[in-house]
Amino acid sequence: MTEKTTASTTYIQVRSFRTEKGTEEAFAVIGATDRRMPFSQQLDAIWRRCQEYRQSVPSLCPVFERWFLSDSSQQQSAVEELRKGAENAVSIIEQPPLDGTKAALLVYLQSDTTTSVLKEGLFSASHGSYRHIWACSRKADGKSSREQAKELLLSYGEQISEHGNTLSDNCIRTWFFVNDIDNNYHGVVTARNDVFSTQGLTRDTHFIASTGIGGRCAERGCSVMFDAYAVNGIVPEQIQYLQAPDYLNPTYEYGVSFERGTAVTYGDRKHVFISGTASIDNCGNIVHTGDVIGQTERMLQNVQALLRTAKAQMKDVMHAIVYLRDIADYQVVSELLENRLQGIPYVITYAPVCRPGWLIEMECMAITASGDSRFPAL
Repeated sequence: MTEKTTASTTYIQVRSFRTEKGTEEAFAVIGATDRRMPFSQQLDAIWRRCQEYRQSVPSLCPVFERWFLSDSSQQQSAVEELRKGAENAVSIIEQPPLDGTKAALLVYLQSDTTTSVLKEGLFSASHGSYRHIWACSRKADGKSSREQAKELLLSYGEQISEHGNTLSDNCIRTWFFVNDIDNNYHGVVTARNDVFSTQGLTRDTHFIASTGIGGRCAERGCSVMFDAYAVNGIVPEQIQYLQAPDYLNPTYEYGVSFERGTAVTYGDRKHVFISGTASIDNCGNIVHTGDVIGQTERMLQNVQALLRTAKAQMKDVMHAIVYLRDIADYQVVSELLENRLQGIPYVITYAPVCRPGWLIEMECMAITASGDSRFPAL
């Protein structure tokens, strides 16, 4: 089910998934529509709209939020104060919404779920046989992006191990937000390769679905921020690593260690996580250099190809985040995606992609009803 409504100061896009029995899930993207309002008023309006939506679906519990801000140095503290004491995962990142507003919110909700705060910034959402563990807005003290990314991965792995998880068996998705990505992304790549090689994550086993994208926070010296998602209670047979070799090559062929996508099958549904995907061919080359329309079309083709390997389609996508390197491309991309992503909650942000020649990137999550009775329902 998809809904989109607009009020005088905000809009909300919602898509939900439910089965006759089992957990209901919903994603909402909420943003301001009055660009004249100062940030404090936009933040208040977005949060009021979120609360109104939650009151309209009392069976749903918020599990994860991501706030997209236009200027973290001026705005981050206000969001942190607003969400102080939250029992769900809260991610805050400077990635300006490109519709000219100062903030946007993505929120993920589930029914029949108990959330709690674990120590050192982990959040848990439990229901049935599964425990979903989120890490959000994590930072490290290293001097370089390589040192920070390595510390983030190692400390996260140690933390989730206390809850019976490992990076290789339970971590489904990661996000690396990289300040000054053109200069700092290589350090993230090197750190990830170094850590993964010690964790049983290799080209011969598997990697983890991921997005490495431009983003920053208010703290000086922070080159890398980190979000992650793991599931306790899954077994290897539930996980599928997605490849579409006619469209995209394996990432290890150009020295990077992440999966193009990962699908997790439950007894009553399948979750499909598509990593940050750009205009690339099956030899690792940029397609349509300098042409944002051509790159957008190829990006969507690649996303669709990855979805098909999980027996999903664009109509199954629950939400999407689109990243642009050049703010001047917003209008043409917005007009194109208005039709191509119709019915899907999405946000377009300013966030440079990890390779300078890529003008646009997209990540998304889809849900289908193709479950497997061998496993417990979500």
